[in-house]
Amino acid sequence: MSRALLLGPLAAAAALAVAYASQYWGGLPPCPLCLWQRWPYWAAIALGIVALALPVRLRPGVLTAMAVLFLGNAAIAALHAGVEWGFWPSPVPECVVGAGAPAATVDDLLRALRPLPAIPCDEAAIRVLGLSMAGWNAVYALILGAVLAIWARRGWLSG
Repeated sequence: MSRALLLGPLAAAAALAVAYASQYWGGLPPCPLCLWQRWPYWAAIALGIVALALPVRLRPGVLTAMAVLFLGNAAIAALHAGVEWGFWPSPVPECVVGAGAPAATVDDLLRALRPLPAIPCDEAAIRVLGLSMAGWNAVYALILGAVLAIWARRGWLSG
């Protein structure tokens, strides 16, 4: 298997290792948008495993698919970072506490209230050099997605 095809799954595993270490050892539980960012990495790992069984002629497609996963992850992470910076509201219902319609009674008000999210999506748990984990994930995934896309375009599957 080529180095190019190994980069995607290994980079995805590294990102997940950082996420889980931050969660379980660093005490930074993930919000719903954080969890969204993990799915493309899991898919990239699965693609890497599938690529082992594929004929060589199909591997450029796998590399392209990995690039799309990383670029999609960069978009999710940028969306999350934008929510943290207050550029736009979160599209995830679990992150947003809605006001709802005016209530006639206290019972109506209590029924209309959504529970507060356990972990708010609009507050960065930590910032390093000015960027949250979502911001750094956006940078990481964008760079890796671009590298994989360039390699897929140029056919760099040897080595």
